[in-house]
Amino acid sequence: MKKNVLLAFDKFKDALTAHEVCLAASQALQAAKPDWQISTSPLADGGDGFCDTLTQFCEGEFRQTNVTGPLGQATRARYGLVATDKISAAAAEKLDLPSSVGTLAILEFAQSSGIALVPQKDRSPWTTTSFGFGQTIAHAISEGAEAILIGLGGSATNDLAVGALQALGFRLLDKDGEELKRLPTPRNWQAISKIQAPEINASIPIRIACDVENPLLGPMGATQIFGPQKGLEPEDFNSLEAEMKRVATLLCESTQADSALFDEPGAGAAGGAAFGLMLGLGGKIVPGAELVFCWSNLYQKLEKADLVITGEGRFDASSLQGKGPGSLAKQCLDLGKDLIVLAGSLGDLNDDRLKDCSHAITPPGTPLAQALSETKANLQRTIRDLLSD
Repeated sequence: MKKNVLLAFDKFKDALTAHEVCLAASQALQAAKPDWQISTSPLADGGDGFCDTLTQFCEGEFRQTNVTGPLGQATRARYGLVATDKISAAAAEKLDLPSSVGTLAILEFAQSSGIALVPQKDRSPWTTTSFGFGQTIAHAISEGAEAILIGLGGSATNDLAVGALQALGFRLLDKDGEELKRLPTPRNWQAISKIQAPEINASIPIRIACDVENPLLGPMGATQIFGPQKGLEPEDFNSLEAEMKRVATLLCESTQADSALFDEPGAGAAGGAAFGLMLGLGGKIVPGAELVFCWSNLYQKLEKADLVITGEGRFDASSLQGKGPGSLAKQCLDLGKDLIVLAGSLGDLNDDRLKDCSHAITPPGTPLAQALSETKANLQRTIRDLLSD
């Protein structure tokens, strides 16, 4: 029987981008079911691929700029520029930008300040900075951006975006009123006694795409939950948490903000970068996966689909906490749509409905390097095996 099929994949990290996964799946499906109608919709949730997915959908342009990486090294950051009249009405409603905005820049935090830019042996939230992200924002404004959409994810930092704010004109002062000249990593925060906002803060509308709901501090905060994956040693938690609270309080004083924002859902995203960007630049959080769904007209495609095939590199319980494939999978099940979830590897899903329709494409026992190199072939083989008569 002829079917309408929606292919909506996120990236298979270190192997294929979301666009490449959708293309490979489409090729395999066409070969297996040449009479089926296929539509594609690459996914992203604010992390890797966010910029590419949204910019390409709106036929935007890409820019690159030289910036300071998380360890102070030189690196290049890529971002997109799109015309706001190319954005779907549903996505534009989520962004809620002033009508005067004609050009939107789409930035990924990880392009300048991501953990992928830090060798494993050098990872530590004490020694990384988001300074380069502030440089990227400044470059986008110089290229004509009238508003900025930020994808948070994959960060190497736990610095409240203080580095980014310094790059944008915020002054970090010591007890004598002298300005800190070094890159402001948490290791040298003890020298900061005051944060001074620019006299004229010519900020533009900032939107922060984020599905993390963690507050800034505490047992579910940035340091406790995300610090270990960035190299934080357990014995250092209390000291870094204390410095986060102290410097966050200085930011509140600098921007006349209420410390109640410590508990704002999402404030802890990207090592507290969401908090710093909200206070320092007036940023507003928007749900990342939901925005991408609206941006790509996914809901209209979903309505027409008889079968949905989605997935990502690893699909597990964390995929169900706001990530694109997990959100889409749950909606499909709630709507009674036929669903197939494909992933390089599967973890505990805590949902019997998802367990029944989820498949790992990698043969058991395959070494990681081999699995990554054979991702396309394994994906296409699995689709043929599942859908061939």
